[in-house]
Amino acid sequence: MGLSKLVGPNIYTFALRASATLLVAVALVAATYIVVNAPTRVASRLGLRGLKRQRALQTNEAWANIEPLVRWLGVRVSGIPTDEQRAALDRQISLAGDFLGLTPDEYLALFILSGFGGAIGGAAAGFMLDMGGLLVVVGIVIGLGIPYMVVSGEAQERLKNISRGLPYVIDLMALAMGAGLDFPGAIRQVVEKSSNPEDPIVEEFTLILQTLNLGRTRKDTLLEFLRRAPTAAVSEFVNALVQAEERGNPVAEVLSIQAASSRTRRSVRAEELAAKAGVKMTGPLMLVFFAVMGLIMGPAMMNITGDL
Repeated sequence: MGLSKLVGPNIYTFALRASATLLVAVALVAATYIVVNAPTRVASRLGLRGLKRQRALQTNEAWANIEPLVRWLGVRVSGIPTDEQRAALDRQISLAGDFLGLTPDEYLALFILSGFGGAIGGAAAGFMLDMGGLLVVVGIVIGLGIPYMVVSGEAQERLKNISRGLPYVIDLMALAMGAGLDFPGAIRQVVEKSSNPEDPIVEEFTLILQTLNLGRTRKDTLLEFLRRAPTAAVSEFVNALVQAEERGNPVAEVLSIQAASSRTRRSVRAEELAAKAGVKMTGPLMLVFFAVMGLIMGPAMMNITGDL
């Protein structure tokens, strides 16, 4: 009777782990079959995205090592996503500043490779901890989430830097146009006077200048800037310039107004952050207070308890 009680749970646990492992294996085989037999599309990496690819290959050794595999797998999975899904992936990459020069298909390939790597890591951890296929599933979920977290984090950082740098750019453009330069000339001053050409705001205005030189209208170029950086500061800047062009108002005066408004907004934002800092410090200070009180009162309480 005791032997049956001991063997029963072990058999149940073994069957559960075997089932989980079998399901993971079947899922990997099915995913491999879909990737191998999926139709392919021709990807294009011309323009700014191609330039970002070259820079990333020169500066990021890890990316340079896996880029051929990602490129090959991207071609293999190019027939899997629909046009809407590909547009959504392309949107995420654009918000991240054409991160690593990825195409939507290669971004999907990164999900697959990361999920496969997570499965291998989960299998190794499950073998060492004797937890079977459970950690494999956890590893796949974590692996699938890593590319999205990296790209979304890069997008948030990029949009924050653009919002911070835009007021200074507007100031410089207002001074340049007040000195007699036209709109492209003012943008050229922003690009040439920048000390960091890889700054997101400088990259965006370099793209604006190149697009204007190709003959596109100012309105289309500014709306494309808003699409690539949909923040409140960029939206106000673009809308003001588009309305000035449609109504025939002097752009130099509009930029001067925008510069004053951006300075006011920047000071108000600084005051808000300073006011919030005191509230945010309350929690950590309370933790420090209780820790200090524990260090002071703990030995005293132990001595009193010992005397009793």
